[in-house]
Amino acid sequence: MRIALVHDWLTGMRGGEKALEALAELYPDAEILTLVHLPGRVSAKIESHRIRRSVLQHLPAVGRIYRHCLPLFPVAIELLDLDGYDFVLSTSHCAAKAVVAPPGVPHLCYCFTPMRYAWDQFDHYFGPDRLGRLGTSAVRHVLGRLARWDASTAGRVSRYVAISHYVAGRIARYYNRRSDIVYPPVDTEFFSPDGRPAQGYALVVSALVPYKRLDIAIDAARKASLPLRIVGEGPDRARLEAAAAGVDVQFLGFQSDEAIRDLYRGADVVLLPGEEDFGIVPVEAMACGRPVVAYGRGGATETVVPDGTGVLVDEASADAFADGIADARRRGFDPAAVRAQAKRFGRHRFTTEMARLVTETADAPAGTRW
Repeated sequence: MRIALVHDWLTGMRGGEKALEALAELYPDAEILTLVHLPGRVSAKIESHRIRRSVLQHLPAVGRIYRHCLPLFPVAIELLDLDGYDFVLSTSHCAAKAVVAPPGVPHLCYCFTPMRYAWDQFDHYFGPDRLGRLGTSAVRHVLGRLARWDASTAGRVSRYVAISHYVAGRIARYYNRRSDIVYPPVDTEFFSPDGRPAQGYALVVSALVPYKRLDIAIDAARKASLPLRIVGEGPDRARLEAAAAGVDVQFLGFQSDEAIRDLYRGADVVLLPGEEDFGIVPVEAMACGRPVVAYGRGGATETVVPDGTGVLVDEASADAFADGIADARRRGFDPAAVRAQAKRFGRHRFTTEMARLVTETADAPAGTRW
């Protein structure tokens, strides 16, 4: 069976790319199609596959501007040629799910989320506090058209698999489709404790983008009088650095997996202030035996066990998170119990469940919809 793995873009190794990596290992002969590929930014396991790129790849300085090319994504994804493939497996948080499969070819979409910025998180990205009233109004028109396109192309998928019950709800709401649930893979063998005591800091591992709400983490660390270390890059860095003036915060930028593991192992708590679709970081932290303080909405409610592996905060505010930090440090969670919860989300479980669904979908009569 000739399989096409379709992914939005290959510009770094975040949670979506780790799921793609596991699928690429599962199907070593599959070819990968994507909007943009920046060589050297993803793992050698992904790079070992044949990678086909969209017309956007030819834009000058595409590595810097691809996020600003949203209005071009529909055309670029629909121009990808899938003739000759027997099965399409997309991993999508933006446009990949709208790829046009040949007639009769099944398409299973592993959906990270319907595109956030076109639906319920528009203001976090493009609100008046960021673009001004005129800028927000102009972008709202463009994103409204993108949302309508996103909904109208939902029927191109034969079967949806959501990364969490939370995302399954969003798929039902915006696409009017049901979905199976398979939690993303976490390398719980690599991420593991080393027995050291906490080193007296809070940790955030995140892309520096507005909806992650890292400003809350910065203010909470100040209120809790706990140093904060932030791993990650993104367009919001300058604003966050300005907000952190006078606070004991280190912006560490990009870090290797080994360095991130070391930081997890030494953290008093790992913070997740945004509403996540799933949230791999809390599971990686728990695999290292460290408790998590997370906003009690979204995917964190499916991974973090209140009073068992961390604290779920009811309110997305610095005061609430500062109280959560104090609570977590006071409790002294058992690292073995914290790690046991994380092991429920290992890679073998992911590949086993996905292989079953792919086989079931491929073997169904042509045109079957779930």
